Amino acid sequence: MIFQDRADAGVRLAEALKRYRGQEVIVYALPRGGVALGVEVAKSLRAPLDLIVVRKIGHPDNPEYAIAAVADDGHIERNTFEFEAVNREWFDDARRSQQAEACRRRDLYLAGRVPLKADGKIAIIVDDGLATGLSMALALREVRHRHPSKIVVAVPVAPPDTIAKLRDLADDIVVLHVPDDVFFAIGAFYRDFPQLSDAEVVNLMNASPVLK
Repeated sequence: MIFQDRADAGVRLAEALKRYRGQEVIVYALPRGGVALGVEVAKSLRAPLDLIVVRKIGHPDNPEYAIAAVADDGHIERNTFEFEAVNREWFDDARRSQQAEACRRRDLYLAGRVPLKADGKIAIIVDDGLATGLSMALALREVRHRHPSKIVVAVPVAPPDTIAKLRDLADDIVVLHVPDDVFFAIGAFYRDFPQLSDAEVVNLMNASPVLK
């Protein structure tokens, strides 16, 4: 399955989530890429949109390969095997840098908005795809602290081993496409997959009718 762009993936994902329409739902997007999908899902479900801001910590020899993820509040999810093999001083520097970036993004994208209360509601966490799943695993733990009645992972594409790792953390997982062959990059499943800028994320959040 190939998606035209993130908006197309978001519309298709919203259709797969239509059983949650009419229920008490909060949609959480992972910026930057997940915001474009989160807007479409929130609009379709007539639900409020919030963000879970986490940052990948890439391997020192391969920055695209995540060995950990850190949230703006400092919580961390690690690949234990990879973590044990890297220099601790390097890791601590990377963690501080990525946490600071997560805080910067939250302040910019949400402009001081108070996090939405999820108590007793269905939390749907949206991203534009999963690779290692570390960022999503951390997002799940962050949302679980807000005491929703149910947590749903919703993504267009993810490899089967990553889905398996998340099953104990989520109550439901909605994935539109699970590749059978080797999974190299999320962008391979999109025709148009540019990096979103800060300004584009801010515009998406401000233009979303569910925020007004």
